[in-house]
Amino acid sequence: MIFSPQSKVWIYQSNRKFTDQETTAIQDILDRFVEQWTAHGQQLKAKAEIFYQYFIVLTVDQEMANATGCSIDASVRTIKEIESKFGLDLFDRFNMAYKIDDLVHVATKEDFETLISIKKIGLNTIVFNNLVQTLEDFEQKWEVPLQDSWHKNIFAEQLGN
Repeated sequence: MIFSPQSKVWIYQSNRKFTDQETTAIQDILDRFVEQWTAHGQQLKAKAEIFYQYFIVLTVDQEMANATGCSIDASVRTIKEIESKFGLDLFDRFNMAYKIDDLVHVATKEDFETLISIKKIGLNTIVFNNLVQTLEDFEQKWEVPLQDSWHKNIFAEQLGN
C-alpha cells in the first residue's frame, strides 16, 4: 500500500523497549485496530508500525478519508489499552529518545540533561523528533542530529549555546 507524503502521522514513544513477545502482541493489536479504523463510517487508509521496539507509528492517508476527532479518540483509546496491558508509558513527552552506536535509548528529561552535561550526548547525537506530523517529515526529519532538532533549543544551556 502506497501512502501520500502528506499522510498524517502520530508517534507514541515507550518509556522502555518492548520485548520480542510484546512487539508481536502489540503489532497484532494494532493490526486489528487499523483493519476496523473508520471515520464517520468510512474506512481509513491506515497503517500501524513499530520501530526499534520503542515507537508505535500510526499513519493515515487523508486523501481517501480524513481522521476525525472520534477516529483519533479511538486510536488514543487503543494506545492507552496497550499502555495498560503491557505496563508501558506511551504518553510522557518528557522522555527523550536518542541513538548511540545505532542503539536506541530513552532517558528522562533530567537524565538527558545530565548526559549532555557529561558529554555523552552532543550536537551530532541522533535524536527522535516525535513532533513530525506528516509521512514525508517522518521519513526525513524524525531521526536527526540534535543540532537540527527542537532539542537544541530546549537544552541550549547544557549544550553551552
